[in-house]
Amino acid sequence: KGLLHNQIIIPLAALLILVLINLIADPSFFRITLGRSSAGYPVLSGYLITILDYASELAILAIGMTLVTAASGGQDISVGSCIAIAGSVILRVLCGNAGAHPETMQHSIFLAFMVALLVSMAFGAFNGVLVAYFKIQPMIATLILFTAGRSIAAWINHNELPIIKDAVFSYFGNFIPGIALPTPVFIAILCMIIIWLVLKFTTLGLYAQSVGINSASSRLNGINPELIKLITYVIMGMCVAVAGLIKVSRIQTINYSVVATDIEMDAILAVALGGNALSGGKFNMWASILGAYVIQFLTTTLYKFNVMSTALPAYKAVVVIILVVLSAPVVREKLKHLGKIISGKMNKKPVTVEAK
Repeated sequence: KGLLHNQIIIPLAALLILVLINLIADPSFFRITLGRSSAGYPVLSGYLITILDYASELAILAIGMTLVTAASGGQDISVGSCIAIAGSVILRVLCGNAGAHPETMQHSIFLAFMVALLVSMAFGAFNGVLVAYFKIQPMIATLILFTAGRSIAAWINHNELPIIKDAVFSYFGNFIPGIALPTPVFIAILCMIIIWLVLKFTTLGLYAQSVGINSASSRLNGINPELIKLITYVIMGMCVAVAGLIKVSRIQTINYSVVATDIEMDAILAVALGGNALSGGKFNMWASILGAYVIQFLTTTLYKFNVMSTALPAYKAVVVIILVVLSAPVVREKLKHLGKIISGKMNKKPVTVEAK
Protein backbone atom coordinates (compact mmCIF):
# COMPACT_ATOMS: atom_id res chain seq x y z
CA LYS A 1 0.00 0.00 0.00
CA GLY A 2 2.83 2.37 0.84
CA LEU A 3 4.61 1.60 -2.43
CA LEU A 4 1.48 2.26 -4.49
CA HIS A 5 1.20 5.73 -2.97
CA ASN A 6 4.90 6.43 -3.54
CA GLN A 7 5.71 8.81 -6.37
CA ILE A 8 8.51 6.60 -7.70
CA ILE A 9 6.02 3.85 -8.60
CA ILE A 10 5.28 5.60 -11.94
CA PRO A 11 8.80 5.32 -13.45
CA LEU A 12 9.22 1.87 -11.86
CA ALA A 13 6.03 0.65 -13.54
CA ALA A 14 7.15 2.10 -16.88
CA LEU A 15 10.55 0.45 -16.50
CA LEU A 16 8.94 -2.90 -15.68
CA ILE A 17 6.76 -2.71 -18.79
CA LEU A 18 9.79 -2.01 -21.00
CA VAL A 19 11.72 -4.87 -19.40
CA LEU A 20 8.86 -7.31 -20.01
CA ILE A 21 8.47 -6.20 -23.63
CA ASN A 22 12.16 -6.78 -24.31
CA LEU A 23 12.20 -10.09 -22.46
CA ILE A 24 9.36 -11.36 -24.61
CA ALA A 25 10.61 -9.90 -27.90
CA ASP A 26 14.32 -10.66 -27.55
CA PRO A 27 15.99 -11.78 -24.30
CA SER A 28 19.40 -11.05 -25.86
CA PHE A 29 18.59 -7.37 -25.25
CA PHE A 30 19.95 -7.87 -21.72
CA ARG A 31 23.20 -9.55 -22.77
CA ILE A 32 26.40 -7.77 -21.71
CA THR A 33 29.71 -8.75 -23.29
CA LEU A 34 33.30 -7.88 -22.51
CA GLY A 35 35.21 -6.88 -25.59
CA ARG A 36 38.15 -4.77 -26.65
CA SER A 37 38.28 -1.17 -27.76
CA SER A 38 40.17 -0.03 -30.85
CA ALA A 39 43.12 0.67 -28.56
CA GLY A 40 42.98 -2.84 -27.09
CA TYR A 41 41.47 -1.99 -23.69
CA PRO A 42 38.65 -4.11 -22.18
CA VAL A 43 35.21 -2.48 -22.48
CA LEU A 44 31.69 -3.64 -21.72
CA SER A 45 29.12 -3.51 -24.50
CA GLY A 46 25.43 -4.24 -24.90
CA TYR A 47 22.11 -2.45 -24.92
CA LEU A 48 22.09 -2.02 -21.14
CA ILE A 49 25.53 -0.39 -21.24
CA THR A 50 24.29 1.92 -24.00
CA ILE A 51 21.32 2.91 -21.83
CA LEU A 52 23.55 3.66 -18.83
CA ASP A 53 25.94 5.60 -21.05
CA TYR A 54 23.57 7.85 -22.97
CA ALA A 55 21.11 8.30 -20.10
CA SER A 56 23.89 9.87 -18.03
CA GLU A 57 23.54 13.26 -19.74
CA LEU A 58 19.77 13.14 -19.43
CA ALA A 59 19.94 12.19 -15.74
CA ILE A 60 22.25 15.16 -15.06
CA LEU A 61 19.87 17.51 -16.86
CA ALA A 62 16.89 16.00 -15.01
CA ILE A 63 18.48 17.15 -11.74
CA GLY A 64 18.47 20.79 -12.81
CA MET A 65 15.11 20.56 -14.58
CA THR A 66 13.47 19.11 -11.45
CA LEU A 67 14.64 22.02 -9.29
CA VAL A 68 13.65 24.60 -11.92
CA THR A 69 10.21 23.04 -12.29
CA ALA A 70 9.65 22.79 -8.54
CA ALA A 71 10.60 26.40 -7.79
CA SER A 72 9.28 28.28 -10.84
CA GLY A 73 6.37 26.12 -11.92
CA GLY A 74 7.77 26.07 -15.45
CA GLN A 75 10.45 24.46 -17.58
CA ASP A 76 13.71 25.57 -19.17
CA ILE A 77 13.43 24.89 -22.92
CA SER A 78 16.83 26.43 -23.72
CA VAL A 79 18.77 23.42 -22.43
CA GLY A 80 19.77 22.02 -25.83
CA SER A 81 20.92 25.38 -27.17
CA CYS A 82 22.88 26.12 -23.98
CA ILE A 83 24.61 22.74 -24.27
CA ALA A 84 25.73 23.84 -27.75
CA ILE A 85 27.10 27.06 -26.21
CA ALA A 86 28.91 25.21 -23.41
CA GLY A 87 30.42 22.70 -25.83
CA SER A 88 31.49 25.49 -28.18
CA VAL A 89 33.17 27.36 -25.32
CA ILE A 90 35.09 24.24 -24.27
CA LEU A 91 36.38 23.67 -27.80
CA ARG A 92 37.24 27.36 -28.21
CA VAL A 93 39.40 27.36 -25.07
CA LEU A 94 41.11 24.09 -26.01
CA CYS A 95 41.88 25.36 -29.52
CA GLY A 96 43.22 28.69 -28.26
CA ASN A 97 44.83 30.74 -31.02
CA ALA A 98 46.05 27.68 -32.93
CA GLY A 99 43.06 27.53 -35.27
CA ALA A 100 40.17 25.10 -35.44
CA HIS A 101 42.33 21.98 -35.84
CA PRO A 102 45.25 22.22 -33.41
CA GLU A 103 47.71 19.36 -33.14
CA THR A 104 47.67 19.62 -29.34
CA MET A 105 45.35 21.23 -26.79
CA GLN A 106 46.37 24.83 -26.11
CA HIS A 107 44.91 24.86 -22.59
CA SER A 108 43.93 22.28 -20.00
CA ILE A 109 40.57 20.53 -20.08
CA PHE A 110 39.93 21.70 -16.52
CA LEU A 111 40.33 25.35 -17.54
CA ALA A 112 38.08 24.86 -20.56
CA PHE A 113 35.38 23.24 -18.41
CA MET A 114 35.58 25.97 -15.76
CA VAL A 115 35.13 28.67 -18.40
CA ALA A 116 32.16 26.79 -19.86
CA LEU A 117 30.76 26.36 -16.35
CA LEU A 118 30.90 30.10 -15.69
CA VAL A 119 29.33 30.88 -19.07
CA SER A 120 26.54 28.34 -18.51
CA MET A 121 25.87 29.69 -15.02
CA ALA A 122 25.69 33.20 -16.48
CA PHE A 123 23.10 32.11 -19.05
CA GLY A 124 21.24 30.24 -16.31
CA ALA A 125 21.25 33.41 -14.22
CA PHE A 126 19.95 35.33 -17.25
CA ASN A 127 16.97 32.96 -17.48
CA GLY A 128 16.51 33.09 -13.72
CA VAL A 129 16.44 36.89 -13.60
CA LEU A 130 13.79 37.02 -16.32
CA VAL A 131 11.64 34.47 -14.50
CA ALA A 132 12.18 35.58 -10.89
CA TYR A 133 12.50 39.35 -11.08
CA PHE A 134 10.72 40.25 -14.31
CA LYS A 135 7.94 37.70 -13.68
CA ILE A 136 8.11 36.29 -17.21
CA GLN A 137 6.72 32.82 -17.78
CA PRO A 138 9.63 30.29 -17.75
CA MET A 139 8.88 28.92 -21.21
CA ILE A 140 8.78 32.43 -22.71
CA ALA A 141 11.88 33.57 -20.81
CA THR A 142 13.96 30.59 -21.92
CA LEU A 143 12.62 30.84 -25.47
CA ILE A 144 15.19 33.62 -26.03
CA LEU A 145 18.19 31.33 -25.64
CA PHE A 146 16.31 28.46 -27.26
CA THR A 147 16.11 30.60 -30.39
CA ALA A 148 19.50 32.32 -30.27
CA GLY A 149 21.66 29.76 -28.46
CA ARG A 150 22.91 27.77 -31.44
CA SER A 151 23.77 30.93 -33.34
CA ILE A 152 25.77 32.12 -30.34
CA ALA A 153 27.55 28.75 -30.21
CA ALA A 154 28.52 29.02 -33.89
CA TRP A 155 29.66 32.64 -33.44
CA ILE A 156 32.00 31.65 -30.58
CA ASN A 157 34.06 29.52 -33.00
CA HIS A 158 33.58 31.81 -36.02
CA ASN A 159 31.21 29.29 -37.66
CA GLU A 160 34.03 26.74 -37.85
CA LEU A 161 33.84 23.15 -36.63
CA PRO A 162 36.83 22.74 -34.29
CA ILE A 163 38.34 19.29 -33.83
CA ILE A 164 40.42 18.20 -30.84
CA LYS A 165 42.68 15.30 -31.76
CA ASP A 166 44.05 14.63 -28.27
CA ALA A 167 42.80 11.22 -27.07
CA VAL A 168 42.66 12.42 -23.44
CA PHE A 169 39.79 14.75 -24.29
CA SER A 170 37.71 11.80 -25.51
CA TYR A 171 37.92 10.07 -22.13
CA PHE A 172 35.08 12.18 -20.67
CA GLY A 173 32.55 11.02 -23.24
CA ASN A 174 33.79 7.51 -23.89
CA PHE A 175 36.08 5.16 -21.92
CA ILE A 176 39.09 5.70 -19.71
CA PRO A 177 41.75 3.10 -20.64
CA GLY A 178 41.54 0.16 -18.26
CA ILE A 179 37.99 0.95 -17.06
CA ALA A 180 35.29 -1.13 -18.73
CA LEU A 181 32.35 1.18 -17.97
CA PRO A 182 31.81 4.42 -19.93
CA THR A 183 33.04 7.55 -18.16
CA PRO A 184 29.67 9.40 -18.35
CA VAL A 185 28.24 6.78 -15.98
CA PHE A 186 30.70 7.84 -13.27
CA ILE A 187 30.13 11.54 -13.98
CA ALA A 188 26.38 11.04 -13.54
CA ILE A 189 26.91 9.16 -10.27
CA LEU A 190 29.12 12.00 -9.01
CA CYS A 191 26.42 14.55 -9.86
CA MET A 192 23.81 12.43 -8.05
CA ILE A 193 25.99 12.27 -4.95
CA ILE A 194 26.48 16.05 -5.02
CA ILE A 195 22.76 16.80 -5.35
CA TRP A 196 22.00 14.26 -2.61
CA LEU A 197 24.40 16.06 -0.28
CA VAL A 198 22.94 19.44 -1.23
CA LEU A 199 19.36 18.32 -0.58
CA LYS A 200 20.29 16.53 2.63
CA PHE A 201 22.44 19.17 4.29
CA THR A 202 20.87 22.38 2.97
CA THR A 203 17.32 23.73 2.85
CA LEU A 204 17.37 24.28 -0.92
CA GLY A 205 14.95 21.44 -1.64
CA LEU A 206 12.50 22.54 1.06
CA TYR A 207 12.65 26.18 -0.04
CA ALA A 208 12.20 25.27 -3.71
CA GLN A 209 9.10 23.26 -2.88
CA SER A 210 7.75 26.02 -0.64
CA VAL A 211 8.23 28.69 -3.32
CA GLY A 212 6.68 26.46 -5.96
CA ILE A 213 3.61 25.71 -3.83
CA ASN A 214 2.94 29.27 -2.68
CA SER A 215 5.41 32.07 -3.34
CA ALA A 216 3.52 34.64 -1.26
CA SER A 217 3.35 32.40 1.82
CA SER A 218 7.05 31.60 1.46
CA ARG A 219 7.87 35.30 1.57
CA LEU A 220 5.84 35.69 4.78
CA ASN A 221 7.93 32.88 6.28
CA GLY A 222 11.19 34.70 5.56
CA ILE A 223 12.09 33.00 2.27
CA ASN A 224 13.19 35.08 -0.71
CA PRO A 225 11.31 33.49 -3.66
CA GLU A 226 13.26 35.41 -6.30
CA LEU A 227 16.60 34.26 -4.94
CA ILE A 228 15.50 30.61 -4.73
CA LYS A 229 14.28 30.65 -8.34
CA LEU A 230 17.51 32.31 -9.46
CA ILE A 231 19.60 29.65 -7.67
CA THR A 232 17.70 26.80 -9.35
CA TYR A 233 18.31 28.28 -12.80
CA VAL A 234 22.01 28.71 -12.02
CA ILE A 235 22.14 25.05 -10.96
CA MET A 236 20.44 24.21 -14.25
CA GLY A 237 23.29 26.05 -15.97
CA MET A 238 25.85 23.96 -14.09
CA CYS A 239 24.13 20.75 -15.21
CA VAL A 240 24.17 22.06 -18.79
CA ALA A 241 27.95 22.63 -18.62
CA VAL A 242 28.56 19.04 -17.48
CA ALA A 243 26.31 17.66 -20.22
CA GLY A 244 28.06 19.90 -22.75
CA LEU A 245 31.46 18.49 -21.78
CA ILE A 246 30.19 14.92 -22.27
CA LYS A 247 28.57 15.77 -25.62
CA VAL A 248 31.63 17.34 -27.28
CA SER A 249 33.99 14.80 -25.72
CA ARG A 250 32.13 11.90 -27.37
CA ILE A 251 33.00 13.01 -30.92
CA GLN A 252 35.77 15.55 -30.11
CA THR A 253 33.99 18.20 -32.19
CA ILE A 254 30.57 19.82 -32.41
CA ASN A 255 27.74 20.28 -34.88
CA TYR A 256 25.90 23.39 -33.74
CA SER A 257 22.59 22.62 -35.42
CA VAL A 258 22.37 18.98 -34.32
CA VAL A 259 24.05 18.63 -30.92
CA ALA A 260 21.58 17.96 -28.06
CA THR A 261 18.56 18.42 -30.33
CA ASP A 262 15.29 18.04 -28.38
CA ILE A 263 17.15 16.96 -25.24
CA GLU A 264 15.21 19.56 -23.25
CA MET A 265 12.00 17.73 -24.13
CA ASP A 266 13.45 14.47 -22.83
CA ALA A 267 14.53 16.20 -19.61
CA ILE A 268 11.04 17.61 -19.11
CA LEU A 269 9.53 14.22 -19.87
CA ALA A 270 11.85 12.62 -17.29
CA VAL A 271 10.54 15.03 -14.66
CA ALA A 272 6.94 14.28 -15.63
CA LEU A 273 7.57 10.53 -15.75
CA GLY A 274 8.94 10.82 -12.22
CA GLY A 275 5.47 11.85 -11.09
CA ASN A 276 6.45 15.46 -10.41
CA ALA A 277 3.85 18.15 -11.03
CA LEU A 278 4.99 20.37 -13.92
CA SER A 279 3.17 23.23 -12.21
CA GLY A 280 5.77 23.24 -9.43
CA GLY A 281 5.87 22.39 -5.75
CA LYS A 282 6.72 19.04 -4.19
CA PHE A 283 9.21 16.92 -6.09
CA ASN A 284 11.06 13.62 -5.92
CA MET A 285 14.58 13.97 -7.34
CA TRP A 286 15.24 10.23 -7.51
CA ALA A 287 12.01 9.63 -9.40
CA SER A 288 13.11 12.20 -12.00
CA ILE A 289 16.53 10.57 -12.35
CA LEU A 290 14.92 7.15 -12.74
CA GLY A 291 12.59 8.71 -15.30
CA ALA A 292 15.63 9.81 -17.32
CA TYR A 293 16.88 6.23 -17.50
CA VAL A 294 13.39 5.02 -18.47
CA ILE A 295 13.32 7.55 -21.33
CA GLN A 296 16.68 6.28 -22.61
CA PHE A 297 15.47 2.68 -22.14
CA LEU A 298 12.48 3.53 -24.34
CA THR A 299 14.69 5.23 -26.96
CA THR A 300 17.11 2.29 -27.11
CA THR A 301 14.23 -0.18 -27.34
CA LEU A 302 12.72 1.71 -30.26
CA TYR A 303 16.07 1.81 -32.04
CA LYS A 304 16.39 -1.95 -31.52
CA PHE A 305 13.02 -2.44 -33.22
CA ASN A 306 14.37 -0.41 -36.17
CA VAL A 307 12.18 2.62 -35.54
CA MET A 308 13.48 5.60 -37.48
CA SER A 309 14.92 8.47 -35.45
CA THR A 310 12.42 10.86 -37.06
CA ALA A 311 9.56 8.78 -35.63
CA LEU A 312 10.86 8.74 -32.04
CA PRO A 313 9.07 11.97 -31.02
CA ALA A 314 5.74 10.39 -31.99
CA TYR A 315 6.27 7.48 -29.60
CA LYS A 316 7.41 9.84 -26.84
CA ALA A 317 4.31 11.94 -27.50
CA VAL A 318 2.20 8.89 -26.64
CA VAL A 319 4.00 8.69 -23.28
CA VAL A 320 3.33 12.40 -22.72
CA ILE A 321 -0.37 11.94 -23.48
CA ILE A 322 -0.62 9.05 -21.01
CA LEU A 323 1.17 11.07 -18.32
CA VAL A 324 -0.98 14.14 -18.89
CA VAL A 325 -4.18 12.10 -18.72
CA LEU A 326 -3.11 10.24 -15.57
CA SER A 327 -2.05 13.50 -13.87
CA ALA A 328 -5.38 15.22 -14.61
CA PRO A 329 -7.31 15.93 -11.34
CA VAL A 330 -10.47 14.22 -12.62
CA VAL A 331 -8.60 11.03 -13.51
CA ARG A 332 -6.68 11.06 -10.22
CA GLU A 333 -9.93 11.32 -8.27
CA LYS A 334 -11.46 8.45 -10.25
CA LEU A 335 -8.39 6.27 -9.68
CA LYS A 336 -8.33 7.13 -5.99
CA HIS A 337 -12.02 6.25 -5.66
CA LEU A 338 -11.44 2.99 -7.54
CA GLY A 339 -8.50 2.19 -5.27
CA LYS A 340 -10.65 2.69 -2.18
CA ILE A 341 -13.32 0.35 -3.56
CA ILE A 342 -10.77 -2.36 -4.36
CA SER A 343 -9.07 -1.91 -0.99
CA GLY A 344 -12.41 -2.12 0.80
CA LYS A 345 -13.35 -5.35 -0.94
CA MET A 346 -9.95 -6.90 -0.20
CA ASN A 347 -10.10 -5.96 3.47
CA LYS A 348 -13.70 -7.10 3.91
CA LYS A 349 -13.76 -10.11 6.21
CA PRO A 350 -15.96 -13.04 5.23
CA VAL A 351 -18.97 -13.60 7.50
CA THR A 352 -18.99 -17.02 9.15
CA VAL A 353 -22.07 -18.62 10.71
CA GLU A 354 -21.53 -20.90 13.66
CA ALA A 355 -23.54 -24.08 13.65
CA LYS A 356 -25.79 -24.46 16.65
